[in-house]
Amino acid sequence: MVRTRLYRDGKVEREDLALEEIEGLLGEDGATVWIDYESPSDDDLGAMETILGLHRLAVEDALHDHQRPKLDRYRTHLFLAAYEASLAPEGSDLAVNEVKAFITRRALVTVHGPGFSPERLTERWDRETDVAGHGVAFLLWGLIDLLVDGHFDVVQELDERIEDLEDALFDDHSSDHDLQRRSFELRKALVRLRRVVLPMREVLNTVLRRDLEIADPAMQPFFQDVYDHVLRASDWTESLRDMVSSILETHISIQGNRMNLVMKKLTSWAAIIAVPTAVTGFFGQNVPFLGFQSTLGLVLSLSMIVGGGVGLYILFRRKEWI
Repeated sequence: MVRTRLYRDGKVEREDLALEEIEGLLGEDGATVWIDYESPSDDDLGAMETILGLHRLAVEDALHDHQRPKLDRYRTHLFLAAYEASLAPEGSDLAVNEVKAFITRRALVTVHGPGFSPERLTERWDRETDVAGHGVAFLLWGLIDLLVDGHFDVVQELDERIEDLEDALFDDHSSDHDLQRRSFELRKALVRLRRVVLPMREVLNTVLRRDLEIADPAMQPFFQDVYDHVLRASDWTESLRDMVSSILETHISIQGNRMNLVMKKLTSWAAIIAVPTAVTGFFGQNVPFLGFQSTLGLVLSLSMIVGGGVGLYILFRRKEWI
């Protein structure tokens, strides 16, 4: 699926361009073209390789998934690889969608799978009409800003879920198994998010380099703002990883303290019971009692043994001692 847009002097002039028109439009003054491919084939990008003079290594990276977030420099263009991140409403599964882009002086070509919504990108561009006249720099800023804002939203949501986990840490009614599972899921999501967020600092550093002339002076503050968001998201991600580790360590300490308390209680009761046990064991206590030398006594003793054992098992099970 292919989407196209033609910007001229900061305004959307046409959409759904034929690919045959693009080569001629790129030579016109004030014209900027956006081309969007969803799950393209080799032939699709082969046509763009011919029209825009794309490097074959960059085209190969665009066709293969699981690229590291980066911004590669070639003689005629730049190649961007980045990720959109989102958190599942239930649980802590982190979904990532890979987005690649070829950046030339007059065109931006985006490549992605079905999980990424280009409509959100066009909506962002349409809201920022005051800087649309800056051509490809404006389009690139809108794309990176959309991705980084998504990273920031995920970090903020993970922070809220970690706060809920902290509250459950000291809740006597919370399940240890559930707490450990949620901690593991959050840590796994943070590790995966870190791989997506941290390399974006290098990407923005490259964009802000003046010798590459990607962003003109008017667009520099906008990219700098995105860079600040990347730094905040990166630092926040690192601090959240430390918080999850602290929660797991605290949980282990609490479990150790509970075990010590249980051992104290059991030892105390064992000491109390040991006194009559020692006295009766020493003297024998062979005196008549209910059911003495009868079947009734056997039934009563077995019932007390079984009933006491089952009762203690239920009590210890409820307290999660066994």
